[in-house]
Amino acid sequence: MIIVAALYHFTRFDDPDALRPPLMALCAQHGVKGSLLMAQEGVNGTIAGSRDGVDAVLLHLRSLPGCAALEHKESFAETPPFSRMKVKLKREIVTMGQPNVDPIARVGSYVAPSDWNDLINQPDVVLIDTRNDYEVGIGTFEGAVDPDIRTFREFPKWWEDNREAFRGKRVAMFCTGGIRCEKSTNFLLGQGVNEVYHLKGGILKYLEEVPAEASKWQGECYVFDGRVSVGHGLVPGDYDSCHACRRPISAADKQHPSYERGACCPHCVGEYSQSDRDRFRERQRQLDLARARGEKRFADEDGGRV
Repeated sequence: MIIVAALYHFTRFDDPDALRPPLMALCAQHGVKGSLLMAQEGVNGTIAGSRDGVDAVLLHLRSLPGCAALEHKESFAETPPFSRMKVKLKREIVTMGQPNVDPIARVGSYVAPSDWNDLINQPDVVLIDTRNDYEVGIGTFEGAVDPDIRTFREFPKWWEDNREAFRGKRVAMFCTGGIRCEKSTNFLLGQGVNEVYHLKGGILKYLEEVPAEASKWQGECYVFDGRVSVGHGLVPGDYDSCHACRRPISAADKQHPSYERGACCPHCVGEYSQSDRDRFRERQRQLDLARARGEKRFADEDGGRV
């Protein structure tokens, strides 16, 4: 059984680039694979491996400056969800493009999964999904507002265009693991919203702790690794991923006339040039050849737009 650990933590790293080599070396030593983003504002990502390997990496991360309280969420996979380990240096660990947003200073009120249903049932509470359109498309909470954004960077403008619709309301927000809500709740507080809440641990923690019969979640939850989606109990879902645009695709999508394995799906049929399609087809051909030789070679797992 492979342990999958999703994590993030906001802190201050003076030189995040200097933290990368020892982290990469430790992951290689323990056979841990995945994708981590490092920035001056902290760390974010998902890793997978053996129990001992994942624990060793988490212990190292918690030893970094300001990271002693780093939390993570665990799930399991039967097959490796990542093919390699990447530690990337970024300006932001989740891109919002708002320099005045500082989740270290303050965030909205955390709500435990066990209390979430009671909150969102209140008539003066509006529920907002902060995730991207392709994530919302395969699952969300009952009654949630969908901003219909392609990337998290578009959220501030959506709020500015729609804020009057929520005047006088308490705002509850949610995302996959909680990181986007750290920034979005800080942003709304700065915009003068008095009461802002967010789901502690995100959708993943809710699906882990709240039984399906009591759940207000509808559909599956998109995840940024080879599993593509998970359901209640964090069991792997039914979606695959388009290797061209990285969006989740269903069995019905694969029956669409525009679908071509590895090269195109109904969601991206008009988005790429012919040269792009040819490149995608060649990549798929190389993957098929690798599989035929028995090599464990995967397409890039972190191509989703955050």
